[in-house]
Amino acid sequence: MIACLGRIVHDSDAESKLDDDVSTIFNSLNLQGSIENGDVSGIASKDFGGLYSFKPLYLIRPSGAEDISRIVKAAAGTPHLTVAARGNGHSINGQAMADGGYVIDMRSTGENHFKLLTVNGSPCIDVSGGALWEDVLRRCVSRFGLAPRSWTDYLSLTVGGTLSNAGVSGQAFRYGPQTSNVTELEVVTGKGDITVCSETQNPELFFGALGGLGQFGIITRARVKLQPAPDMVRWIRVVYAEFEEFTRDAELLVSQKEDESFDYVEGFVFCNNDDPVNGWPSVQLNPDQEFNPAHLPQTAGPVLYCLELGFHYRNSDQPSTVDMVTFFFLTFDLTVNNRLRRILR
Repeated sequence: MIACLGRIVHDSDAESKLDDDVSTIFNSLNLQGSIENGDVSGIASKDFGGLYSFKPLYLIRPSGAEDISRIVKAAAGTPHLTVAARGNGHSINGQAMADGGYVIDMRSTGENHFKLLTVNGSPCIDVSGGALWEDVLRRCVSRFGLAPRSWTDYLSLTVGGTLSNAGVSGQAFRYGPQTSNVTELEVVTGKGDITVCSETQNPELFFGALGGLGQFGIITRARVKLQPAPDMVRWIRVVYAEFEEFTRDAELLVSQKEDESFDYVEGFVFCNNDDPVNGWPSVQLNPDQEFNPAHLPQTAGPVLYCLELGFHYRNSDQPSTVDMVTFFFLTFDLTVNNRLRRILR
């Protein structure tokens, strides 16, 4: 070392400088939302996967697409500065983080859009990319008696987050993933342009953004297809010890005609032990009865398989009509709100 010139900076001085930097950037971007430095907020430096932890320079809570556009344009003109859109933080490999960059908290825009429309004779809802699916579903059911055709099996996720992936659940066998149930998007592109796209308007961006893992832009609004919500759901779980029987029944159920099968078909694997997260306690067979391993055959292996089924019906439907579809299974009925609570767990 030839020479070293240094200066001791007290913590209070460093914090003051950070606050000044935040204020300067906020004013230069002319944002309507809020901004805070990465040292203050720990939420932006972690995600659901827990594999990585990167501290951003700033966490920005935008007021809408215009704020997001300004942020992206500013970053595009600054070499090596990255921007990441963060929904509810359920990425698993650090995708919602920006090491030394800007993290945009999309949840601050969650209430921006909520408008019922009719498109080609069918109901749709305009919602924000930062809205949680659980909120979209509750509001649609309570206000309009309608529900999105395709959900995810966990609803505390943002609209933009799942549409940037696929959005797969037990309804995908009938309606396709959530990406197949959108008629229009508003996207902030990598250049910061706010662009409306659909199958006929800017189709390359539309199909690129849907399932594009955020590589084609940030989804700020989506127009989602709806259908009438049921009054009740007959909820069924069937446990298998043999994989071949499990897959045989699953394939049979998803191949039936719409009026001869279930509205929700999903399969999963769990451990054949008492682990509270991954074992028997995680699989309730009805609201008041825990899983009883004494009913398992002695040939059961270290993992078990479960089909979760749902049959939608209205209070006015005849019991015989409902029972005709489900009589092979041990079942019980839930209101739609109770069913939602189970999905949220």
